[in-house]
This record gives sequence, C-alpha cells and structure tokens, in this order.
Amino acid sequence: MPTSNAEATWEGGLRTGKGTYRAASGAFQSAYSFGTRFGGDQGSNPEELIAAAEAACLSMALSAGLEQAGTPATSITTRAACTVEKVGEGFRITRIRLTVRGKVPGIDQAAFKAAAESAKNGCPVSNALKNNLEMELDAALE
Repeated sequence: MPTSNAEATWEGGLRTGKGTYRAASGAFQSAYSFGTRFGGDQGSNPEELIAAAEAACLSMALSAGLEQAGTPATSITTRAACTVEKVGEGFRITRIRLTVRGKVPGIDQAAFKAAAESAKNGCPVSNALKNNLEMELDAALE
C-alpha cells in the first residue's frame, strides 16, 4: 500500500512565527500561523487539512459502499468542519461535523443514511480519528 508524505516548516516563536506545509506530490501547499489556526485570521491551518482528508475519504468510501450495494451514486458531496478548542493547558481537536449530500438513484433516505454511517465507520481517515473526537454525521439525499 502507498505511503503519503508531506512536510512542514515553522520559523520563530509560537505566536509571532509562521509556517508552511506542502504535499510531497506538489498537489497543495500553504502558509499558516498562530492567527490562522487559533485566532480566526484568514488562511489555512492543519485542521483544514484534517477536514479535507475526512471529507474526501468519506465521499469515496460512501461511493464504494453504494456501488457494492448495487445503487451507485451520481454524486456525493461531503463538507467537514473540524473544531479545535482550548482544553486545559493546550489545544485539542474536539469534533468534526460531517454534512453529506448525495444524488443516488433508486435509494431511499433511510438506506442512504445507513450507508453514510457505515462509510464513516469504515473509512481510513475516520478510523484514524475515532475515539479521539466527537464525530457528527448529517446525511441526506438531494
């Protein structure tokens, strides 16, 4: 199985420093800072990457599950909101809220929701996060 790689560099102190990260593939790169991570400043942060990874993984896993069940999706869109909060002396990712919308001919809402829940429980990114944060799922057909 493949191994994915990324690199990050941080320069300076925590509050006044700055960092950059990039995928080894060259697919993405961005700058980040204390302000973009904890202060509400515009820009990227590591939690955004976690949200993107979860959204991509869940969409793909749900598509696979629906296809295996004989009801392939026309499209699956997943939005992930990853929350970081101050907990005790430090910061912690406390929750990720997943909003999944699908166009799936020949399936009802209950079956779609069950398939989305199954995908959430089986996708590799969800499994990496499981038991570390609260995961909320809102799944609906369009």
